[in-house]
Amino acid sequence: MLAPTPNLTPRLLVRTAVAPRDKEDAIAQAAQLLIAAGCIDPAYADSMRRREEVANTYLGHGVVIPHGMVDDRHLVRESGLAVLQVPDGIAWHDGQTAHFVVAIAAQSDTHITVLRRLTRLIQDEARLERLRTTTRQADIAEAFTEDPAAPGSAGPATDLRQRFDWTVDYPTGLHARPASHWVETARACPARIQVRHGSRVADAKNLIALLQLGLRCGDAVVISTEGDDEAGALARICAAVTGLSAGEKAAAQRAAEAAAREASPVAGWNPADGPRILPGIGASPGIAIGPVHVLASAEITVPDEPEPLTSGGDRLHAALAATGDQLRALADDTERRLGKADAGIFRAQGELIADTDLITLACQLMVEGHGVAFAWSRAVDRLAGQLAALGNPVLAGRAADLRDVGRRVLAQIDPALTSGHDLPDEPCILIAPDLAPSDTAGLDPARVIGLATAQGGPTSHTAILARTLGIPAVVAGGAGLLALRNGTRAILDGSAGRLYLDPSEADIASAAAWRERQRETAAEEARERARPARTRDGHAIAIGANVNNPEQVPFALDQGAEGVGLMRTEFLFLERGESPSEDEQFETYRDMLKALDGRPLIVRTLDIGGDKQVAHLQLPREENPFLGVRGARLLLRRPDLMEPQLRALYRAARECVAPGAPGGKDAPLSIMMPMITSVPEVLRLRETCERIRAEAGAPEVPLGIMIEVPAAAIQSDALAQYCDFFSIGTNDLTQYALAIDRQNTELAPEADSLHPAVLRLIHMTCEGAARHRRFVGVCGGIAGDPFGACLLAGLGVHELSMTPRDLPGVKARLRAAEMGELRALAARACAQEDAAAVRALDTAGIGDAA
Repeated sequence: MLAPTPNLTPRLLVRTAVAPRDKEDAIAQAAQLLIAAGCIDPAYADSMRRREEVANTYLGHGVVIPHGMVDDRHLVRESGLAVLQVPDGIAWHDGQTAHFVVAIAAQSDTHITVLRRLTRLIQDEARLERLRTTTRQADIAEAFTEDPAAPGSAGPATDLRQRFDWTVDYPTGLHARPASHWVETARACPARIQVRHGSRVADAKNLIALLQLGLRCGDAVVISTEGDDEAGALARICAAVTGLSAGEKAAAQRAAEAAAREASPVAGWNPADGPRILPGIGASPGIAIGPVHVLASAEITVPDEPEPLTSGGDRLHAALAATGDQLRALADDTERRLGKADAGIFRAQGELIADTDLITLACQLMVEGHGVAFAWSRAVDRLAGQLAALGNPVLAGRAADLRDVGRRVLAQIDPALTSGHDLPDEPCILIAPDLAPSDTAGLDPARVIGLATAQGGPTSHTAILARTLGIPAVVAGGAGLLALRNGTRAILDGSAGRLYLDPSEADIASAAAWRERQRETAAEEARERARPARTRDGHAIAIGANVNNPEQVPFALDQGAEGVGLMRTEFLFLERGESPSEDEQFETYRDMLKALDGRPLIVRTLDIGGDKQVAHLQLPREENPFLGVRGARLLLRRPDLMEPQLRALYRAARECVAPGAPGGKDAPLSIMMPMITSVPEVLRLRETCERIRAEAGAPEVPLGIMIEVPAAAIQSDALAQYCDFFSIGTNDLTQYALAIDRQNTELAPEADSLHPAVLRLIHMTCEGAARHRRFVGVCGGIAGDPFGACLLAGLGVHELSMTPRDLPGVKARLRAAEMGELRALAARACAQEDAAAVRALDTAGIGDAA
C-alpha cells in the first residue's frame, strides 16, 4: 500500500512566461526556486545538472522533470515542485521542446504522487496547450496538484457540448482496426473527443480506453466534442465512424462465406461430428493428431531489477521506439504483400504500445521501485487482463495482440528476455506465425508431429522443408492460430489444409484409421522404391532427391533416389552467423560426393534473395527482393561469395570425379546457376567457372542453369547453346509467371504450379532444350506430386528431383503409366483454362485422364 498522499500545494512554486537561455539555465532557475523555498540544499542543484548529463528527463508532451541523483536524496529538505512555464519552448534533447520545466524535490513516497499526477496530466494535450499560454498561476497550480479519480471510478457520465448519437452497426463490434482509425482521426483534431456508452466514458484519442468500452453491434453510444473547432471535430469523427460501416459489413459477409466454405467436405478424410475448423493451405501431406503448442505464447520469467527512474525511462523509451520501427516495417511489408486490411493489424499494435494508460502504468510501477522490464511486463499483463475479462472474443484477441506486442518491447528492453521455444514433453502440433528455413530444418519430427503457420505459402521453403522432414503441415492459417490455447487437442490434415480443434473421440479414431490406411499404401509403395521409374512401355525417368547436406544422403538413397538433383548450398550460409570458408565448403561438397559414391550430384550455387535473406551478409534492403538482386545477379556482383564457392566445388571435383566419368544427367558432379535471365549472364558465369577450373586443375563438369523466370523459358533455345542442362524451379517460375508472391497468404492458393500457363512455359523449355540435345530436370514442388510428375514427364522432362519422402509414391505412379498416355495427358492439361481444371484431370487411371 502507498503512504497517504502529502499535500504539495504549499510547496508548489510557479513562475510564468519564463525565457531561459538554454536547458542548463532552465534547471538553474527552477533549482533556485526550490533553494529559496528551503526545499533543497544548494548542492542539489548540481545533482540535478549531473542527472541531466546521464539521462534525459523529458516526460512527454512538452513536460520535463529534472531532479537529482538517487544518491543525493539526503540533500532534499522538504518535498516540493518548481514549475517554469516556457511559452516559446526550449530545446531539451534530440529535437524535443520543453514548455514546462518541473523540478522535483521529493522525500519518501512523494515522488510516486508527483509522477502519477504528471503522467495523468500529459494525457490531456488540449489542457497542456491552454496552460502553455495562460497568465494565471492558479491554473498551472491546479493542474499540477489535482489528483486523478481513483482507478476504476466511472466519474459523471456527462457529454461534451457537441454530440452525435450512433448505434454501433459493425457486425463484430468495435475491434482494434476500426478503433485505431477512430483514434487516428481524433488525434488529428485539437478538440476533446469522448465516446460514452451508458455510464462508461472513453477518450477517443486513447485506443485501450475505447476498446475497454467493449462495444458490440447494436450498442448505443454518444460521441461528443468540446474545444477548438469542436463542430469540425465532431463532423470528422462522425464521418470516420460511419464511413467504416460498409467495409465492416462486407468483411463480416466475407467471413461468413469463408466459414461456409470451411465447413464443406474435402477430398480425403472428413470429420463426422463438426469440430471447429481453422482453414489454411495444405503444405505437407499427412494427418497429425495431438495437442497444439503455440510458440508465440511461450511464458518467460521477468526478473525485478530496480534502477533509477530516468535511466529506466530512457530504456523504455528506446525499446518503444525500436518496436515502433519494427511494427512499421512489418506493416509496410504486409501491406505490400497482403493489402491494407492485414497491415492494419500491425498498425493497431503500434497504437497499443503508444497508449498513454499503458505507458503511465509502467512509469508508475517504475516510480514505485520496480525494474523497467518487470514494470512493463506487469503493466501489459494488467491491461491485457482487463481486456480479456470483458467477455468479448474480439477484445480477447486484442488482449492477445497486446501481450504479443508487449513481448516485442520486452525483447528490446532486454534481449535475454526473448520468449523461449521450449516444447512440451509429449509430441505436439507446433503453431507459429512463420518459421525461417533454418528453424524448420531444426525441428525434431519425434517431438513436432505437425506444423501450422499463420503466414507463408505452399511453395515457401518452410513448406518444402516440412515435406522433407515428413511433417504434415498447413500454412497461411491466419492470425487466429496464434490465439489458440496451448494443449488444445487437434487434428491437422496437411493434405486438405485444415486444423480441426477439439475433435470428438470418434473423429480422432476415424482420422487415425484413415492415417493408418494411408501408411499401408505408402508402405506398399516403399517396398518397391528401389525399382526405377520406368513406364510400362520402357521409358525411364531419372529420379533424384533434394538434399542439403551429406548426412541426408543415406536416407534419400534408401527412399529410392538415384542421385541428388538439387543441393541447396544457401543452407550452408543460412544456418550460421558467418559465411563458411572455402575449406569448409570444400569439405561439405567432397563429403557429399563420397556419400553418393559416383551417383549424380547437381549443386546449385548460392541462391540468396527473395525469401532467403542472410543477415550476416548485410545486403541492402530492397523494396521488392523477389525482383531484386538475387541468385546469379548477386553472385555476379559479389565475387567474394561466388569465387570461393566455385573453387571449393572444383577442388571437390578434382579429388572425387574419376577420369572418364559419364556426362549429361549421369555426371557425378554438375553445377547450376540460379535466377538466370539472359545469355550474357551465362557467358560471364561460364567464363568465371572456366578460369577457376583451370586454376584448380580440375576436370570439366557440366554447367547448367535454373529456369525460374518466363524470360528464360521463352528464350530457352538460345540459352541451351551455352548450357549443358536446364533445371526448372517450378516454385519461382509459378510466382513470376502468375505475378503472385508465393509468400502472400491471401493469394497463395492461386499460386498453383499446375496452372496451364506454367505448364506451357515448361513445355517451351523442353522444346528449346531438345533442339540442342540438352536434358531438362525439375526440382520444384510439383516434381514430388505424383500427378504433377506424370504431367512433367509428358511435357518432356527427363529428370525429377524431390524431397526424399515423395520418391516412392512418384516412382509408383510413373511405373503404372505409358509414355503415350502421359504425353496426351500433358497436352490436355496445357489446353485447360485454369489450374483447377488441370487438377480435375487427375484420376486413378492415367489412361482415362488422357
